[in-house]
Amino acid sequence: MAPNGVVSDKSLIVSFGEMLIDFVPTVSGVSLAEAPGFLKAPGGAPANVAIAVSRLGSKASFIGKLGDDEFGHMLADILKQNGVSGDGILFDQGARTALAFVTLRADGEREFMFYRNPSADMLLTPEELNLDLIRSAKVFHYGSISLIVEPCRSAHLKAMEVAKESGALLSYDPNLRLPLWPSADEARKQILSIWDKADIIKVSDVELEFLTGSNKIDDETAMKLWRPNLTLLLITLGEKGSMYYTKYFHGSVDAFHVNTVDTTGAGDSFVGALLCKIVEDPTILENESKLREVLKFANACGAITTTKKGAIPALPTEAEVLALINGA
Repeated sequence: MAPNGVVSDKSLIVSFGEMLIDFVPTVSGVSLAEAPGFLKAPGGAPANVAIAVSRLGSKASFIGKLGDDEFGHMLADILKQNGVSGDGILFDQGARTALAFVTLRADGEREFMFYRNPSADMLLTPEELNLDLIRSAKVFHYGSISLIVEPCRSAHLKAMEVAKESGALLSYDPNLRLPLWPSADEARKQILSIWDKADIIKVSDVELEFLTGSNKIDDETAMKLWRPNLTLLLITLGEKGSMYYTKYFHGSVDAFHVNTVDTTGAGDSFVGALLCKIVEDPTILENESKLREVLKFANACGAITTTKKGAIPALPTEAEVLALINGA
């Protein structure tokens, strides 16, 4: 540790953005109005990624703002209990921690209703950022929800800039949540506004269609999202696995077939696994056979995460992942 309490070695993965509580119905396949009750499920994609990284044995830190309320302190404790450094967490006295009510459809997919008006995560300012923590990151990971409103948008852009200047790899998972944006056009515009800053971008098949306007999932469509700045572009296809694109090669890796209960957090688990492996060995980005092995590992992480309800309880350890890979 450095004297200021910030992890000083260059193996740290810093996640930036929102952490919230999903309220998930106790019964699957019903509307929110019909749900007899709800369970609290801590979430927020960047926070899920941080915990995924920590559970796989790598160093993780989270930067974001929570409400100075019971839910906010509960979320901060969950990060700590899961080995994620809390050096970047702030509490807002005036705004609540964000909440989302989630419908689990019969097929395990989700629909959302958000309570953020405004929530604490939206009120993070550039001046409040822990710049030492950002400068110590080997990988700086973020989504697009933090781009929706000021002042959080400016904090996000500043954090990206500082991370880039310090030599971090920038990792971007847009994590489209349309109900949070003023319009679909605005979402597309803002998500793409920082596209040329990232080194690694991961999108889902649904996001690929949304951003390109094409309903085909093929190389031609994927290449519409390629930019010269990118080292790696990934498209996740759920039970169909994932596609990868680099400057030198491209291809696809099959998924693992499991009994899916809840898809929440599968993409975050995939990203966490990928980032852990890149920190361990950055040469995987130039070596196709190594990258394919890593994506197989990441696919296994994503698959395991769908076998339990909620994101955080379902995020796997390395031993669980290897058991699935070796048993397959």
